[in-house]
Amino acid sequence: MFKTNEYFDGRVKSVAFDTPEGPATIGVMAKGEYTFGTSSVEHMTVTSGRMDVLLPGEDIWKIFMEFETFIVPAGVDFRVRVKEDTTYRCFYR
Repeated sequence: MFKTNEYFDGRVKSVAFDTPEGPATIGVMAKGEYTFGTSSVEHMTVTSGRMDVLLPGEDIWKIFMEFETFIVPAGVDFRVRVKEDTTYRCFYR
């Protein structure tokens, strides 16, 4: 069944579920800046809004808009800035 997750005092919420390709989440982030850690490779797609992302080892924030995807390696931290409520889908590999 579904598992709900809440982070950063409720400013980030997600629902976990299984797909034929493996585990996934859909979620929403309120305006703010967040640091996430990964335990597996994450394929994150913005589904509404915009995310500014600072990937590990990078000096420049990259902008991801609706339906754009970025990949984060396992075992790292990455930073996300959202300027408006933003939704996403994440596949874990």
